[in-house]
Amino acid sequence: MSASTTYDSASQPGPVGLIVEGFREAWGRRRLIGYLIRADLKKKGSDTVLGNLWWIIDPLLQMSVYVVLVTVIFARSTPAYPLFIFAAILPWKWFTSVINDSVVSVTSQEQLIKQVLFPKIILPVAAVLAGIANFAFGLIPLAGLLVIFYPDRISPTLLLIPVVAATQLVFTLALAIFLAAVNVFFRDVGNVARHVLRLWFYLSPALYSADQLSNLGQKEPVVGALLQANPFTPIFESYRNVIYSGTMPLFGHLLQVVAVSLVLLLVSVLFFKRVEPAFAKVL
Repeated sequence: MSASTTYDSASQPGPVGLIVEGFREAWGRRRLIGYLIRADLKKKGSDTVLGNLWWIIDPLLQMSVYVVLVTVIFARSTPAYPLFIFAAILPWKWFTSVINDSVVSVTSQEQLIKQVLFPKIILPVAAVLAGIANFAFGLIPLAGLLVIFYPDRISPTLLLIPVVAATQLVFTLALAIFLAAVNVFFRDVGNVARHVLRLWFYLSPALYSADQLSNLGQKEPVVGALLQANPFTPIFESYRNVIYSGTMPLFGHLLQVVAVSLVLLLVSVLFFKRVEPAFAKVL
């Protein structure tokens, strides 16, 4: 009998035990997670000529596209609009890249899962944590924009970017673990996720401010309801406050996002651990 079969047939603990086991496994395999992160960064850096420089170039190119779209084609005037939109593009690129990587984090390791006994939850966790390094690369063009074009908007509130990023990280981790498990059984999750993420971006205060979308929400109740329930509404607004406006993030709203995200994280870990024994059979 193989190691994976023995593991699959083992009796599982209760819900609380599974959650504790999931967190214990992730912490206990932190060295392996570190190795997976370094391997992922190295692989992505060697896949293209410019490597990790794309984390500097890509958000700038996206910013340029949206600046032309909004300020030229739609003729909307917003002061320092490149910085305004970049404050949303950078965290959104971090979020989408992590979600896309996490969705396939388990299914892409099919052979390894069938041959080696290890806690599978470290795979989406490593994918999420690897995104932190990529996000850090993205702060380089942000610094360039501020120093070269908008020095008047440099303020001490920039030091609060990690506070907002930590909120986003908790939410992203919860969603990533859940989707990684679901994708094992339904391989269409990745395709669906790409379309949902695209729609999600346009229903978030990214291209426009939350006030502008709220005005639209008054005319379209469905849009207004989605805006109110969207965790990226306070996240984007908080990024924009500390980067663009030089004001405090929305601490109260961020705490609400963290509270909901922690509940989702517990549910995601429980779900992942509950279905994990079936991974080797399904894959």
